[in-house]
Amino acid sequence: MFVIAHLSDPHLDGTVVARDRLRSVVNYLRAFSRPVDVVLVTGDLADHGLPAEYADVAAELALDVPVLMLPGNHDVSAPLRAGLPVESPGEGHPVHQVQDVGTARFVLLDTSVPGEDHGLLSAESLEWLAGVLAEPVDGPLFVAFHHPPNKLQHPVLDQWILQDAEPFAAVLRGKPITAILTGHVHNGVSTTFAGHPLLVAPGIRSTAPLPFEPAAANGLVDVEAPPGLALHLVADGQPLVTVYRAITSS
Repeated sequence: MFVIAHLSDPHLDGTVVARDRLRSVVNYLRAFSRPVDVVLVTGDLADHGLPAEYADVAAELALDVPVLMLPGNHDVSAPLRAGLPVESPGEGHPVHQVQDVGTARFVLLDTSVPGEDHGLLSAESLEWLAGVLAEPVDGPLFVAFHHPPNKLQHPVLDQWILQDAEPFAAVLRGKPITAILTGHVHNGVSTTFAGHPLLVAPGIRSTAPLPFEPAAANGLVDVEAPPGLALHLVADGQPLVTVYRAITSS
């Protein structure tokens, strides 16, 4: 069995509160009777994109297993590249990566648009992705990025999802993708996109209630809700299984 711990949106900002929420998730993983095979963090690693914030991210996610990280809309390419162990061709923006862990391949896309909250993939990025997906892969294949392309039926969050998603869907259709993994909306979500499972990790820093749920005390997000994560379980000959967990203690 291959286990992916899927984290998202820690928004480290130099405060003890943000650090401790991420630390509670990491401590939960450290308590497993067997380590996960890989940790994937789908963006908004830092809250302001500052070098000191990325130093904190690196320190808090210093684990004995591979840790894969990609940018979100709060991240900034240059300090992220300088402060974190990303393996991305070129310089600056975007920060696309291909990472192999065991027999699994992770295609990590940068859907961020500098200075904006929504996501977008350029024609050049889609061309790069098509080339990567044309390469043969023997094991499971995951495509991960920050901004989900599907609406959550939330009047605010739906403004900030991946824009112009149809050309992206055209690249993904028919490819042997095990699942698409995203974050950004601070909710654990299971849906589909381009014929593939689309699995969204909960937010670590906060949770965004849906419009018909009890409203958060301070507006858009509930900073008191427990941090969460997704565990994706891959077993030979079996469908992918995802378990969502809320971490109520450190």
